[in-house]
Amino acid sequence: MGETKEKNGYSFGMFKGVYTPSVLTIFGVIMYLRFGWVLGNVGLAGTLLIVTMATAITFLTGLSISAMATNMKVGGGGAYYIISRSLGIEAGAAIGLPLFFARAFGIAFYIAGFTEALMALGNPLASLGIGPELASRIISSGTLVLLTALAYFSADLALKVQFAIFAAIGVSLVSFFMGNPTPEALAIPPETLIPPKASFWVVFAVFFPAVTGIEAGLGLSGDLKDPAKSLPLGTLLAIGTGYLVYMVMPIFLAYKVHDSNLLLIDSNIMTTVARWSIPIVVGVFAASLSSALGSLLGAPRTLQALALDRVIPRFIGKGFGKDKADPRIATAISFAVALGAVLLGDLNLIAPILSMFFLLSYGLLNLSAGLEGLIESPSWRPKFNVHYGISLLGAAACFAAMLMIDAGATILAILVTALVFYLVKRRQLNAHWADMRYGILYLLVRFAIHRLNRLKPDERTWRPNILALSGSPKSRWHLVEMAHALTQHSSALTVSSILPVEDWSAEKVQSMERSMRDYLEKREVEAMVKIFPSPDMISGARALVRAYGYGPLIPNTILLGDTEKRDNFDEFAELIRLVYRVKRNLIMLRESEVEPPEDADEIHVWWGGNMDNIGLIITLAYQIQKSPIWKQSKLIIKTIVKTEDERDAACSRLESFIEEQRIPAEAKVLIKDLPSFYDIIRNASHNAGLVFMGMRAPYEDETDDAYAEYYGNLMEATKEMPPLAFVLAAENIEFRKVIGISERV
Repeated sequence: MGETKEKNGYSFGMFKGVYTPSVLTIFGVIMYLRFGWVLGNVGLAGTLLIVTMATAITFLTGLSISAMATNMKVGGGGAYYIISRSLGIEAGAAIGLPLFFARAFGIAFYIAGFTEALMALGNPLASLGIGPELASRIISSGTLVLLTALAYFSADLALKVQFAIFAAIGVSLVSFFMGNPTPEALAIPPETLIPPKASFWVVFAVFFPAVTGIEAGLGLSGDLKDPAKSLPLGTLLAIGTGYLVYMVMPIFLAYKVHDSNLLLIDSNIMTTVARWSIPIVVGVFAASLSSALGSLLGAPRTLQALALDRVIPRFIGKGFGKDKADPRIATAISFAVALGAVLLGDLNLIAPILSMFFLLSYGLLNLSAGLEGLIESPSWRPKFNVHYGISLLGAAACFAAMLMIDAGATILAILVTALVFYLVKRRQLNAHWADMRYGILYLLVRFAIHRLNRLKPDERTWRPNILALSGSPKSRWHLVEMAHALTQHSSALTVSSILPVEDWSAEKVQSMERSMRDYLEKREVEAMVKIFPSPDMISGARALVRAYGYGPLIPNTILLGDTEKRDNFDEFAELIRLVYRVKRNLIMLRESEVEPPEDADEIHVWWGGNMDNIGLIITLAYQIQKSPIWKQSKLIIKTIVKTEDERDAACSRLESFIEEQRIPAEAKVLIKDLPSFYDIIRNASHNAGLVFMGMRAPYEDETDDAYAEYYGNLMEATKEMPPLAFVLAAENIEFRKVIGISERV
């Protein structure tokens, strides 16, 4: 375990780099100045329960840290490093920045404990005419300056000092357990004001920082010779040592001190009970200063790691000293934050703040290890294997404890973390490492697909999952715009393009996909991209319609443009027949051949005789009307009757339907006053921005030639119309039920 220097920093061993700073932070000011208060408030059983619960959370976190430390090379930054490399740089920054402030506040917390213990012996500045309150702040500030100077110039020297502190704490514990106080020493002075007892969770919040010493060793992860070996062993040994002492101490105190009121008012009860008081005083000083020193070593290294990953300005992470490892700029910033916190000076005020952020970081550490085990990626091969359920239990325990301590503070801590996550996400930092977010999403998708595969689509939850056969979005943007209007925020969209097979190569496909994806993102269109090599457009489209999708996640609606080339009519009609045969709905969008009026803000739906077609059409029209482009448009449902006598009844049915289904639409009924229905539609919809019409399905025994002739006639009959969307319902869904059309309409 000898420590040697490497080019990139220190090489501390397990005892010096993990166990000693961890166990010294555990045996800190809470043990000396608040353990009696804990016992006085909740009794022996409650104290043992608090110690066990708090240590259990730390132990589960220690197991998770051990698993992750033996699966990755842990760099500087401790908890930040592990979380950022597991959950991504945004999640790492979201916990790393609050954790830095928690550790910086921890410096003030431990120094406040030192000052409280010193002031209990008398005001050393009284001879200068300085009152207790001002004296406390002067002593705390001076102590902070001295400790910062030690940490500023050498972490190695700071850790060597901790061996002497370790010995002093050991001697103080021996003195405490050898104590046999007289009844006079345990008597409460007359007229002493007894404070009210605090609740269980308030006491838990004050005590919990006592078991968070593993952060001290974790914070030095970048300066360890062998983190994979040192972190698990040193962390678990420190937790075990702390638990043993913390379970024995309240039993001994309860045996020696029978009056709980004395425990509430005497913060120096360990001195009162001890055989010799001087070792306890030295121990308090030593523990307070060593814990503060541990935080002064850990907090700047968290800040340094954040700077090296460019989360904060990079100059903050600059290293100094012989090996360019000491984070002096980060140490100066930690000093400034701690100095501000020193002015608070109240242990009971600072402790719950520390508890919240430590619990949050522990929860995310456990969550990281749990998700790694749950995903079971081939890269997850820790030497120290922990079942993912144990880590997830640790995460749940952390978040549950936060809520029980203070639900409001928990929500505030989560909001602060979420804000940092959002701000870092907006910066779009490019991390140079891979994290497990892809694996998490893959696990969720896999789970969802298997569950979806057991269910059948139904009318209540139907939505268009569109495959747009658009080609390059730049050349046929109107198809992509239509598909996006139908799917945004609620459905899936795939934009596809056929690549001539003679130009095919894997590199070209990837380049085209990247180019199309970038273009769609710039236009704020959320879509997947599919480039498909094929000898020609029609055969490629047929292959995509047949095979594209995975399990139950296949497109239920195909969107394509029309063709005016008579030479393509047969193949195009065959493609439509294929779409219908494989039970995919069809939307065929035809661009307008005439210049639309400037105020073309109406969507016209023409109601024919096919109930499934009209159900799908109205559903699609309603979806489009929710999009930003068409939000101010007017939806008009139109139908044609032969005589005036039929008009009133048809109008009444349409208006009743619109009212019953809560559709923001108007009803219009026209009389057939021209020989062709298409002429009536052309005249009545000349000012529309978009027109929906049904399309006839192929007959069962109809030939391709016959359907091609129908298609050609349809194209001819609908010339010189506004943008026209032909819709053909083919899916095994009763679309009249999707929109709620009753049998009588």
